[in-house]
Amino acid sequence: MPLDPKVAAALAQSAALPPISTLPVEAVRRGIAAQLHLMPRSVAPVASVTERSIPGPAGDLTIRVYTPQGEGPFPVVVFFHGGGWTICTLDTHDPQCRELCAGAGAVVVSVDYRLAPEFPFPAAPEDCLAATRWVASHAAELGGDPQRMAVAGDSAGGNLAAVVALRSRDEGGPALRGQLLIYPSTDLLGSAETESYRENGQGYGLSREDMAWFRGHYLPTPEHAGHPDASPARAKSHAGLPPALVVTAEYDPLRDDGEAYARTLERAGVPVQLTRYDGMNHGFLGGIGVYEQTGAALDEMSAWLRRVLA
Repeated sequence: MPLDPKVAAALAQSAALPPISTLPVEAVRRGIAAQLHLMPRSVAPVASVTERSIPGPAGDLTIRVYTPQGEGPFPVVVFFHGGGWTICTLDTHDPQCRELCAGAGAVVVSVDYRLAPEFPFPAAPEDCLAATRWVASHAAELGGDPQRMAVAGDSAGGNLAAVVALRSRDEGGPALRGQLLIYPSTDLLGSAETESYRENGQGYGLSREDMAWFRGHYLPTPEHAGHPDASPARAKSHAGLPPALVVTAEYDPLRDDGEAYARTLERAGVPVQLTRYDGMNHGFLGGIGVYEQTGAALDEMSAWLRRVLA
C-alpha cells in the first residue's frame, strides 16, 4: 500500500535536517535530547516508574522499572531500546515501555546498556544478558514472576533481544517465555543485499548510509559482523528458542532482514507470529497517538505478551 500520509508528512518535515550519517555521534545525541519534549507521550496508566542501579559486566547499569496497576506478582519483560547501538536512551523509549507495561500487565524493565563507539561490540549484548540474568534473580523484588519472563526490543534492541534469547538457551538460562522483536536487525552481513534494503534505503527515514554509520561505530572490525552475538541470524542453530513475535514495516530497509529471521525461527520449530505493518517506516512504534498502525501494533504486542506470559 502507499506510504501512510502522516508518515510522509513527518518525513517531509525532517527532510531539511542533515542525515545522521553525516554527523558526529555526540551531535546526534544532543539533537535527540533537544527534541525529546516534542516526541509523542504515553498516557497509559502504570502504577509506578522507578530507576535503580544493578551490577553489570564492567560497572553498574541503570534500569528503569515500570510496574503495572493491580496485584502481582506480574510477568516480566526485559526491554532493550533501539538506536543503532550508538544513540537513544531510556527516555526516548519511555512511551513504548509505558504502553507495554499497561497493555501486557507486565513489569517492564528497560536497560540502559553501554553504547558505541565508546563501548563497541560486544559491550551491548554482554550488558543486556547480564541485566536479564539479574532481573531473573531479583524478579520478586520488582514485583515480578521469574517463571514468566520475555525479552523485547526494537531495531538494534530487537537484535539484542534475539541475542539474549540465543545465549540464554545456550548458557543455562534464564528460561524465557518469549522474544518480541520489533523491526529487528538480525544479519549485519547479509541485510544490505535484501530487496527491502534496495527499495527502502533512501527517502524513508533510516537509510543505507545510516546503517553503515551505525555498523561502523558499533563493530570493532567488519569481521565482527559475522559473529552470532552481532548477527543472531548467523547462529549455528535456532532450535529450542522461545516463541517469537516479529514486527516489520513495509517501508523499512530492515523489513526483509526481520522477516527472514522469522522464517529461520519457523524452520527451526520455533512458534512464530510475523506481522508486517503496511504503509509504515522504520521507527513507527514511536508514533504513539499519531499513527493508527502504532496503536494496532502495540495492541498486538500486548495481547501476544499476555498470551505467552500467561
